[in-house]
Amino acid sequence: MLFSKKDLVKLIIPLIIEQILSVTVGLADSMMVARVGEAAVSGVSLVDSINILLIGLFGALATGGAVISSQFLGRKENKSACVAGEQLVVAVFALSLILMAISLVFGRPILSLLFGDVSTDVMDNARTYLFYTALSFPFIALYNASAALFRSMGNSKVSMINAGIMNLINIIGNSILIFGLDMGVAGAAIATLISRIITALIMLYLLHNKKHPIHIEALRDFRPDMVMIRRILHIGVPSGLENSLFQIGKILVQGIVAGLGTSAITANAVAGTVASFSVLPGSAVSLALITVVGRCVGARDYDAVRQYTRKLMKFAYIAMAVINILLIFLVPVILWAYNLSDQTAATTSRLMIYHSVLAMLIWPLSFCLPNALRAANDVKFTMWTSMISMWVWRIGFSYILVFAFDMGVLGVWIAMTIDWLFRAILFVLRFRKEKYRNLSVI
Repeated sequence: MLFSKKDLVKLIIPLIIEQILSVTVGLADSMMVARVGEAAVSGVSLVDSINILLIGLFGALATGGAVISSQFLGRKENKSACVAGEQLVVAVFALSLILMAISLVFGRPILSLLFGDVSTDVMDNARTYLFYTALSFPFIALYNASAALFRSMGNSKVSMINAGIMNLINIIGNSILIFGLDMGVAGAAIATLISRIITALIMLYLLHNKKHPIHIEALRDFRPDMVMIRRILHIGVPSGLENSLFQIGKILVQGIVAGLGTSAITANAVAGTVASFSVLPGSAVSLALITVVGRCVGARDYDAVRQYTRKLMKFAYIAMAVINILLIFLVPVILWAYNLSDQTAATTSRLMIYHSVLAMLIWPLSFCLPNALRAANDVKFTMWTSMISMWVWRIGFSYILVFAFDMGVLGVWIAMTIDWLFRAILFVLRFRKEKYRNLSVI
């Protein structure tokens, strides 16, 4: 067996903890900023929708590098896996510098174009938050690339520990800058920037250790390897296009929510932050599938692809049921922690409960299973399915349910789950056909 039960546990449990810690960064920001006012929460939420889009591009390249590295390790070609790692780190860093420059130069007009209907105080907070978080793009890009390579090695403990360090620095920084120095949204953003700088440097230092199957030599001797870069891009570009258009669609939907008023924006932001907790086990399994399926494909063991995917999907469903049932019971506590107005609290409660119920039923098939397909090189199908589903169901039905049926922000969330269902059906059918047996990258 490529992975024993113990191996899977050692891979998944740290990933779950890492996902919890990573999401806590956003939760800590929003909860601490909430004490500044709802306009601050709304401003941070609007910028996060853009940041997720841009950071998703780094994640897509990291996915491409992780898939290729995992496949090389499955074939026991460690030297090639190291080359793939080096090419990934440099490519991600170069992309992050470009996106940072674009955000700093064109940030204000982009925010005005996308969210011009929001109030002045919300827009001011959004501009401040975007400026400081854009400076952190190179560091979160390096962190993501390094974490992806450690996961390819089956070592998720390293990224888990560093996620904890990032969290600790961020929370301490928030406490000092938001409450001690009264810096508001700027304080939250600067704390995030500092935490990303420190953890990125730690990850690069650890990745330099030659004892690891994948390690990075001195980058001053770096030479582009176009064959390896094309392999990474073969996975990364479709994933990047898929993620980018998906996030652009979410931003357009966010624009719909922005037109519904500050209460709707805040409810959507708070429920969205809590919703990220409800899918944590599924997110961890998604990352684990990249490593596990990638190794199986590299070893040409396609029966193991099916076997491990089913095993990990079963775990995802059980874990997500547990966490979402718990969240439903914790809704009153969460609303109290955010100190929301009665109207905003009522809307937020409906969104959180609706999301938790549907996440238990559909989310793993919609977002975990496609990672098994990506790791098996079936990236074009996942790209087209995700893009079509996003634009037809999530965006199209958001307009219909919000404006034609006057369902408010809840209509946006209903459209989102219709999108989930469509994806789930197509991904299940595709996986059962086992097209990945005839696909190859390396």
